[in-house]
Amino acid sequence: MARLGSTPFSFPEFRGATRRLVLVNLSAYFVLLLIGMAFTAPAELLSRPAQFVPSAFLHGWFWQPLTYSLVHPSLLGTLFELLSLWFLAGFLEQMHTSSWVMGLYTISVLGTVAAATSIYACSAALGFSLVAVPLYGCAGGIFGLLVAIGTLYGDMEFLLFFTIGIKARYMVAIYALVTLAMLFGDQKAYAFAQLGGALAGLLWVKMAPRRGFAFPAASISEPWYGLRNKYYRWKRRRTARKFEVYMRKQGRTVRFDGNGRPIHDDPDDKSRWN
Repeated sequence: MARLGSTPFSFPEFRGATRRLVLVNLSAYFVLLLIGMAFTAPAELLSRPAQFVPSAFLHGWFWQPLTYSLVHPSLLGTLFELLSLWFLAGFLEQMHTSSWVMGLYTISVLGTVAAATSIYACSAALGFSLVAVPLYGCAGGIFGLLVAIGTLYGDMEFLLFFTIGIKARYMVAIYALVTLAMLFGDQKAYAFAQLGGALAGLLWVKMAPRRGFAFPAASISEPWYGLRNKYYRWKRRRTARKFEVYMRKQGRTVRFDGNGRPIHDDPDDKSRWN
């Protein structure tokens, strides 16, 4: 049975998408900390416009799905999330491309806010009172990474709390059961949102191409480069026509074909027009 790492504190290589995700979140934490020191205000208070609140999002605060995962008010929570992000994303990046891992994380983060928005809209439509819990942090993205590992590498053994060996699929099941139990408490909106991130991660694993965003990008880049080449050929033909006019004024005849290349009456001509 495969085991990840030879020691309890063995982390994957810090590179690619893993490094970008950790450094971006860490930078956001320190930026928020410095702003709080400058304005002598709690970081949680200053970060509220960046946190995701379904009611605010539906009333025009459209940037919140892009900013809420970068909000980390507490040091301990930030440390736990970034270590988890490094461990899970780094493990997946050993088997997949950076674009695949980045796509998985992004779709899980967006799936979290989609679930939070949907449960808020449904509760409002049905007349149920639902406590609005602001979303912040990258727990939804981490849940998506964890579900991907449990789905693709379920027999891989991890060290739970750095001491207890447990298979990935069982670790995912424990996390999911804890989140399901939260649906019956006061934080049901938060728990439902995290399950949305897990579901989005699962859909990415089942439906996304193996190369992630790089694969569909090839189908977009091909017509783009074809259009660019057509433009360059048009410019070459136009320059050739202008050159024909100029040479006629000089008493010489030069002809070009439809692609802007010179035409020679003598195929054996080795002049400078070849």
